[in-house]
Amino acid sequence: MIGTGAISHKHAEAYHNIGFRITVCTDVNEAAGRKFAARYGAEFVPTYQEVCRHPAVDYVDVCTFPNFRLEPIGICAENGKHVQVQKPIATNPDMARRMIETARRGGILLGVVSQHRFDDASLFLSRAIPAGRLGKLLQCDCYVKWWRSAEYYSRPIKGSWETEGGGALINQAIHQVDILRWLAGPVAEVFGMWQLGALHKIESEDVVNAVMRYANGATGVVQAATALWPGFTERTELHGTKGTAIISGDKLTAWDVENDSGEAAPVVKDFASGASDPMAISLEPFERQFRDFGEAIREGRKPAVSGEDGYAALEVVDAIYRSCRTGEKVTLAAAGAGA
Repeated sequence: MIGTGAISHKHAEAYHNIGFRITVCTDVNEAAGRKFAARYGAEFVPTYQEVCRHPAVDYVDVCTFPNFRLEPIGICAENGKHVQVQKPIATNPDMARRMIETARRGGILLGVVSQHRFDDASLFLSRAIPAGRLGKLLQCDCYVKWWRSAEYYSRPIKGSWETEGGGALINQAIHQVDILRWLAGPVAEVFGMWQLGALHKIESEDVVNAVMRYANGATGVVQAATALWPGFTERTELHGTKGTAIISGDKLTAWDVENDSGEAAPVVKDFASGASDPMAISLEPFERQFRDFGEAIREGRKPAVSGEDGYAALEVVDAIYRSCRTGEKVTLAAAGAGA
């Protein structure tokens, strides 16, 4: 593992639960890295290059800020090590394209952590929507009205364009953008408006709104914020000519479909959400995604969430940012054809 910050502990716990062993780790903060290594039974090494070349490593999990991706992928490609990176795939589409091409040339797999694709709700909808159970999609939205404290943004790199690629949209709501892009299909055009540092002392957005038109003709709304006290459960809503599905947090909380039949919808009322606590999230979706990545390596296939998938979500985020900057509608190239 490269990077041993907060999210890396979720990864480590998930790996432990599915029987994967963390062989080696590194962090620019040596004390934190050594503490992580001791906790999870890994070897600590001083540099990421040593991780990428380590003979006992099958794949490298990059849990750094998204501005540091291409360097380890380049070394992993040279040494036949597959790579999985924490979301977002990168801070901008150009870097994401270079990452995908570097992995392709090196013959290694590149995966992007998007664990909510492995929630029971998302998996059910990924089968139900193509089967036509919602009918023709009309409106597909996500609302991520979260709260993050001043302490969360206390480091200057948090919410910065260079290191994190932006604020609430790219760092928090990109999960829901990815789910919409996966379930509703490519986005054709967007128009966005933002508030930069509305509450927090950051250079990027802590409030942003966008309207979208999908390639299939449906429309949608994306709302993302980290400034709304005390933080509210995120929702993804899909409305079709036959009915509606709503995901709240990580669960399907509504499935109202006219004359429905087929696989029973996993509707529940209890769910996990990172609305006010970034770590209040379930481990099981991580376990499912990491298991899939391991199986993809063994089977010689693409992982369920590939570099191209990570690029597709980032492409929508980037288009919204460009619209916010210019005040103009942005049309996505070939309706999000990918990298």
